[in-house]
Amino acid sequence: MFAPTREEARSFLIDSWAKYRAHAPLTELEQLAAGLIAVHPEYHSFLEQLEKHASRDLVPETGDVNPFLHLSLHLAVAEQLAIDQPPGIRSEFARIRAARRDEHAALHAIVECLGEVVWHAQQYRKPPDGEAYLACLRRQS
Repeated sequence: MFAPTREEARSFLIDSWAKYRAHAPLTELEQLAAGLIAVHPEYHSFLEQLEKHASRDLVPETGDVNPFLHLSLHLAVAEQLAIDQPPGIRSEFARIRAARRDEHAALHAIVECLGEVVWHAQQYRKPPDGEAYLACLRRQS
């Protein structure tokens, strides 16, 4: 799943949540996704209404919240923390977590920074800027 389509990424999250709720066996990645979904109860009903939301365009400019994007960014951050890429992200996460005294709040700070970097890369058709990402993290407390 190196470059999934929007539909594949959404199906993965929806399927992982459905399997988790059905107590079906999960792969490690599905376990990670289901665990992230579990701590986001505000998205549960959204992910449980496949027909209504799977192909819907969710545009922040019109006030839409995109649970698929948020959860995908969480998955990316989990992978980045696992391999400390970009180098230093683990130590920034530890610092933010200690300052906020809340692991999930610290993860959200990182997700926000990653979202900004990805948005900027898309807008300017450039690769994501790792230094800008770490600079954003350094501004978090």
